[in-house]
Amino acid sequence: MTHTERTEGVDGGDALVSAFNAVGADYLFCSSGSEWAPVWESLARRHRDGLPAPRYLDLTHETVAAGMATGYGLLKRRPQGVLLHAAPGLLQGSMAIHGALLAGVPMVVSSSESTTYGDGPGQDPGGQWYRNLSIVGGPHGIARPFTKWATEAASVHTLPAMVTRAAELARRAPAGPAYLNIPLEILLEDWDGREAKPVVEPGTTHSSPEQVDAVAALLRTAQNPVVVTETAGREAGGFEALVAFAEAWQIPVVEPDSAVCANFPRTHPLHAGADIGPWMDEADLILLVNCRAPFYPPSRRPSKATVVVVDEVPQRPHVVHQVLFADHYLEGNATHTLRQLAKRARDLDGPSVAVRRAVQEERHAAEQVAIAEAETRAATATGEGVDPVLVAVTLRTLLDGRDGIVVDETITHSRTVKRHLRTAAPDAYFYVQGGLGQGIAVALGVKLAEPERPVVLTVGDGAFAYNPVIPSYDASTAYGLPLLVVVFNNRVYKSMNLNHRRFYPDGAAAETGEWLGTDLHRLPRLAAFAEPFGLHTETVDAPDALAAALERALKAVADGTTAVVDVLVNR
Repeated sequence: MTHTERTEGVDGGDALVSAFNAVGADYLFCSSGSEWAPVWESLARRHRDGLPAPRYLDLTHETVAAGMATGYGLLKRRPQGVLLHAAPGLLQGSMAIHGALLAGVPMVVSSSESTTYGDGPGQDPGGQWYRNLSIVGGPHGIARPFTKWATEAASVHTLPAMVTRAAELARRAPAGPAYLNIPLEILLEDWDGREAKPVVEPGTTHSSPEQVDAVAALLRTAQNPVVVTETAGREAGGFEALVAFAEAWQIPVVEPDSAVCANFPRTHPLHAGADIGPWMDEADLILLVNCRAPFYPPSRRPSKATVVVVDEVPQRPHVVHQVLFADHYLEGNATHTLRQLAKRARDLDGPSVAVRRAVQEERHAAEQVAIAEAETRAATATGEGVDPVLVAVTLRTLLDGRDGIVVDETITHSRTVKRHLRTAAPDAYFYVQGGLGQGIAVALGVKLAEPERPVVLTVGDGAFAYNPVIPSYDASTAYGLPLLVVVFNNRVYKSMNLNHRRFYPDGAAAETGEWLGTDLHRLPRLAAFAEPFGLHTETVDAPDALAAALERALKAVADGTTAVVDVLVNR
């Protein structure tokens, strides 16, 4: 192979940076790999010459890179660039990329391979590609199951246009990650300067007036309608549109356990909690607004309700098994559809609406009483540890008026967090999707998008142990992204233990007390991992110490330092 010295100029690395700049990426979230030298050179040259470029974040773990892009995209709703290393880096980041797919977050993910293995002209890509990094079929083959679209850029001349296409595909409904394999030889190839076309705002989709009129007629005659939503609040303006729709028609809104973001104010009288069960036999009309999996088990069909699905792409191609029982589809953008339906809320049957409202207000009042009773019990509980309800209540109190954002990666305590935090604003709550171990990174990305708002991660001790903690703390300190991390630490993988007890209530483990796969007592103090980074740390094991510890932690965050509070909960 002939070695040639590179002269300063433009190559595939500059083509890629130019393309990400054109499509409007604010950031390149990179977990370094040897293929990215052309990109680093392009960025160094652009910084030297004062040329525009996305901001580059040098991150030390693939989950942190993809997770931060997810958190940022949840708020900004625009595709960012994620650069990983070859097939191994892509595999390491695959869980977080799959989480972005489930969360509906657009991003363009790239990694590389070699196509000449050192036998072609030009720069030597290095023997690691021949010996260790390459994978049969290329990394785009393994990316297909957990991305919307995956392919290879086979030429530097098509690379900019392919980045534009990837960004446009990622942003269109259902939004999600697209993957582009860019061989190192392409990145090193001379580029003729043809640039990518900027990505424009997607065109809006609307259901026809006739279809909306037909659903409005169903709403007008329904006696006991209900809305069920998982991700209405993920769409721009969707939270506000759902509130306006529910108020116009006086229809209660259920956010099931599968809800992944703040969709409706949990303090609103029309919020009907998280349990769809009572409606399965009572409702005569169910509106599924951005719901991918509303019924469980999937065969559990509403006994008498007409089902209307409001979703731009109701049949999610990345969901393996999906049952909606739809009788009608409104397949336009959900925000626009809800606005159109709200405008049609006229000539309503006053007495019927009044009865419906009264029943919901009674239901809501009963729920508030139950919440208050649970909070009183938590505040007056005796014994070791802190009641998890008290942790959620204390966070709610301290965050009141601060416009905070909660990123949740709890399992056993997720219902407690949602029920007692009682978020009431759009983009105030997000539940981490896919596998555990992404929460800190997603919260960092949320903080990157909203630097003025306090960001809190609630996480179980098991999920915390799955997180790449050291790379996450490194990113927090390196880029000035202070978080409050609150660990609900019950010293056990409780969800796993619950399944063991449920499947084998009279089994050998129940007889002997040998519960495998669950014990976390052997872990050291979880807050201590933050100490080498100079972060604020607290460990709380008593209720009367909780409020002061969380208040100190929030002050540290406000002063620019991530705080980790490990709360030893009693269940």
